[in-house]
Amino acid sequence: MTGTILLVEDENEIAELLRMYFEKEGFRMIHADTGEAGLERLRERDVRAVLLDIGLPGIDGIEVCRRIRASSEVPVLMLTARDSDVDKVVGLEIGADDYVTKPFSPRELVARVKAVLRRSEERPIRFQVIEVGVFRIDAGRREVAGSDGESVRPTAREFDLLWYLAEHRGLVLSRAQILEAVWGYDYFGETRTVDVHISQLRRKLEGIPIETVWGVGYRFAA
Repeated sequence: MTGTILLVEDENEIAELLRMYFEKEGFRMIHADTGEAGLERLRERDVRAVLLDIGLPGIDGIEVCRRIRASSEVPVLMLTARDSDVDKVVGLEIGADDYVTKPFSPRELVARVKAVLRRSEERPIRFQVIEVGVFRIDAGRREVAGSDGESVRPTAREFDLLWYLAEHRGLVLSRAQILEAVWGYDYFGETRTVDVHISQLRRKLEGIPIETVWGVGYRFAA
């Protein structure tokens, strides 16, 4: 793989270490040491993925991710010394694609970036529309219309999850099945990731018929 990776990290030692590992794998890395600088670099350059530290001076990584997601679907991996479930959930809820806790293995981080890029760039192009009840799910536009006629555009990962559930409506799907189908065989995350994204879909699409099957997973009602 090749392309430019944007690293937003205020620790220069980590930045230089990661630059060495990513350049060895054929990537080019550009570095910003504040959230403001990171957003500026993203506007100036065409990047394939963003590695984003949460604990930044000035605008923190959570706010930077929110601003990125307001205008871009570029893959974002959060880097943080925080290891609580709350922080992980917040990172996923605002649209991060993965969450890596310090200290981490640079080789594992490179593998995670490659996995995220494969998932985002190998997403199949679809032109179908699925209609369930009052909901119209348009794969070509990657948007969903509800009972009020207003269209909602979920994040890329949320839409892939919704489409997978809708394609298999009526079937009970385990969290492991969903992770494998939507995030890929090489996803490093936890099944909790599925719960967070389901919660986000329910919040954005009130009344969406995604049912929880306790002890198993989820079902999109037929």
